[in-house]
Amino acid sequence: MKRTTHAKYTAAALTGMALLAACGTESGSDSGAVGDGGKTKKDAAIADTRWVPQRVTVDGREYALPTDVKEFRVDEAHIVFKPGTTEPGMGGGRSGGTVGCNGFGADVTVDGDTVRITDLGSTAMGCPGPVQKFEERFLSVFTGTLEADVQGRDGTRTLTLTRGDGDSITLKEGPVKNEPEPALTGTEWTVDTLTQGKTAESLPKGVEVHFTLAEDGTVSGSLGCNKFRGEATVKDGVIDFGRLSTTRMLCEGPAMKTERAMIDILSGKVSYQQKDRTLTLTNPPGQGLIAKAGAAEK
Repeated sequence: MKRTTHAKYTAAALTGMALLAACGTESGSDSGAVGDGGKTKKDAAIADTRWVPQRVTVDGREYALPTDVKEFRVDEAHIVFKPGTTEPGMGGGRSGGTVGCNGFGADVTVDGDTVRITDLGSTAMGCPGPVQKFEERFLSVFTGTLEADVQGRDGTRTLTLTRGDGDSITLKEGPVKNEPEPALTGTEWTVDTLTQGKTAESLPKGVEVHFTLAEDGTVSGSLGCNKFRGEATVKDGVIDFGRLSTTRMLCEGPAMKTERAMIDILSGKVSYQQKDRTLTLTNPPGQGLIAKAGAAEK
């Protein structure tokens, strides 16, 4: 589903977010390594695992993942815990995931069974009613200090994160997706978000922007109205864009605004990050874009 609602991040770019390492208690023989207080196994119990949200409990009432909403990307709902922190002063950590609509990220620290979630950042795109309600409850619990507990049954593990007031999130270990990362060059990247510092905005309705970096050092695509072509050299985490040549069609207001922003972004040297089939470009003034691998959904 293509999203067109304006969004603001509290993080600069949430593409390719993965959650930080947290801990849990494991029943049975995996309760911990001898001599380390049990922390080694506990920390590893939930790291590098795709956890799928199942339900959120708030004030004693359970809310299940709304899998029956057509527009809800339930097959993409997940959280992955990986170590690392974001740059100082940036909202939202390298942590990340989604419950099917917005992406979110946070910094997570671990002390035994205690998980501290700080600097939570999320996009703010509009979602269908049940999805937004579930997401709001999820994010309201996924912050602050929580106790982690991992239980295994019939070969499947369940992770529960519980706050001091009793509110909790329950997640189930999901299948590992071994889908390979697309190549930077030769892939059509479809832009869905423009960023400026810590804010972001979805593309206007009906405006489709995409580009492809070729192995011969060129770039081509659509700016939302006009097609373009130019030179682009990739080296050491930087793409150096040369002057772009474009067609000369007249565009309506939103399309023209998007086109001007794209020209500013695809100008000179920009840094790039590629992860989880998502590409993020950021230029020195802080303008940037977020693009997904593959053509836009019609």
